[in-house]
Amino acid sequence: MNASPYLRVALLIAAATLVALLLVLLHSTAWLASLGGSLEGERLERAMASPNWSAEENIFLNPVETSVMEPGGTWETTRGWFSKPADSVPSRELPTNSPDLASPPVSGLRLTWLGHSSTLLEIDGVRLLLDPVFSERASPSTILGPKRFHPLVIQPDELPTLDAVIISHDHYDHLDMQAVKDLLHLSDALFLVPLGVGAHLERWGVPDERIVELNWWDEHDIKGLTIAATPSRHFTGRGLFDRFETLWASWTFVGPEHRVFFSGDTGFFDGFKDIAKRYGPFDIAMYEIGAYHPAWGQIHLGPEGALDAFESMDAAIVMPIHWGSFDLGMHSWTEPIETFVSLAEERGHQWVTPAPGASVEPGVTEPRSPWWRINDP
Repeated sequence: MNASPYLRVALLIAAATLVALLLVLLHSTAWLASLGGSLEGERLERAMASPNWSAEENIFLNPVETSVMEPGGTWETTRGWFSKPADSVPSRELPTNSPDLASPPVSGLRLTWLGHSSTLLEIDGVRLLLDPVFSERASPSTILGPKRFHPLVIQPDELPTLDAVIISHDHYDHLDMQAVKDLLHLSDALFLVPLGVGAHLERWGVPDERIVELNWWDEHDIKGLTIAATPSRHFTGRGLFDRFETLWASWTFVGPEHRVFFSGDTGFFDGFKDIAKRYGPFDIAMYEIGAYHPAWGQIHLGPEGALDAFESMDAAIVMPIHWGSFDLGMHSWTEPIETFVSLAEERGHQWVTPAPGASVEPGVTEPRSPWWRINDP
């Protein structure tokens, strides 16, 4: 006997509900996994032995007293999220490049910007991938959170052979679970991370022998290149209750011929001078300029702070990062770069601004075209 129309409708509704529940369950499982691991066992003991660890608070501390939010900033920033400018995201498709990585850099040094802070660094025969993010969103969710402005400029399986993956800290726009899983299977590269971040990698399947956790000023050598985890002024946390549980870092790369600095996320502090004194001078230094706000002034540089840091670090060229890929602030998406270029020109600095996928090779290729002005006549 044929089922009644009402029964068929009921069955369809039940099937749709079951599918929806399964999708929610799958998403919840992925979301929980993306939170990463937690400090325990030997990893916790090593963190507690760090001079940067507070035994009283059971967290890592910044090199100077730091507030994640300036006093009175919570209301200001909350209001800002609901009154963003119309151009907080691009109105047109962004120009991107397909990286040409077939031949090694002529000079021995090449930086290929993949967007936001993700950068492929080739230095004195060593290939490093800095803060890779392959996911569509800088978020624990695949359906909510800041969505990238442009597609990946290079697919993970198209990357050249890597020697190491470098992670500055565990925020979602710097430590991406999808990128870690892809690189785990596509590469034999080591993962160099600040103290504690290895707990996340371990949960995502990275074996211990491929994880190198460093404290500030610790060094690791790869084929004659010294890689140093250096101080920064920021914070960490992937969930509601793990803030400051893992360390954050800037990174310094010192080879036989070249030297490079990578800020990660940081506010301004006098420690830049100490880094330069120990490891400078630098051929090029990368600083974060995007997602800035006065209320976050102690944990983010912004364009002006980036140039202040550059001026204290004995570097020849400054390259802005942490902008142009995700809507993480309350400003126009081009405001950070326009302010940066204007100030860099005013102060007489040598700067480069590659489009996503473009390369910088100091002395050979130094792109400065305002590619972001897509709305200009």
